[in-house]
Amino acid sequence: MTESKKPRRTFTPEFKHQLVQLYKNGKSKSEITKEYDVGYSTLDKWINQESNSGSFKEKDNLTPEQEELLKLRKENQQLLIENDILKQAALILGRK
Repeated sequence: MTESKKPRRTFTPEFKHQLVQLYKNGKSKSEITKEYDVGYSTLDKWINQESNSGSFKEKDNLTPEQEELLKLRKENQQLLIENDILKQAALILGRK
């Protein structure tokens, strides 16, 4: 028996904002999720994002720990590249 997955849907920031406004104006989460066919946890996420940062972009809603982790990963990648360059230079200079 093969399960068919629903295709992943994307929603515009305007649509997300409208649903959050419906909630803020008193409409229940269950009414919104049924009427607009969105998941309860999805609506919760949008409400939290709107109240925390006013943005629905993931990068605008990172915790300080997540931001630091991203920064450290980028820094680590840069250091690995620089280390490889230095190793190559050492090999070239060692041959002369």
